[in-house]
Amino acid sequence: MNQAVLTVLIAGLLPIVCAGIAKWGVKDFDNRHPRQWLATLEGRRARANAAQENSFEAFPLFAVGVALALFREADALAVAQCGWFFVAMRVAYIYCYVSDRASLRSLVWCLGLAAVIRLYVLAM
Repeated sequence: MNQAVLTVLIAGLLPIVCAGIAKWGVKDFDNRHPRQWLATLEGRRARANAAQENSFEAFPLFAVGVALALFREADALAVAQCGWFFVAMRVAYIYCYVSDRASLRSLVWCLGLAAVIRLYVLAM
């Protein structure tokens, strides 16, 4: 599998990891009304849910950046490197969010955004 495409798949699955963190070990999860139930969470679980939402928000810009760079036949290694860096920053972002490291989380978010911007530059 193309490395850049693999990073898109992994980034697309990260929100599910966050949902798992939010729900892990809970006995009273309401699958009939999951959004209402998630809104009642506090602490680490609430932060994991927020990381899930942000991961969904960040994904389209990243996925389109990879697609455009590949479509424009940018250097495959550079695209893959940006993709892996983005994935690494998203994993770090999720860790920072869940463990309540707000300032570091913001820095990591900015680094991930820089990787996405680099993909668009490669596509030009």
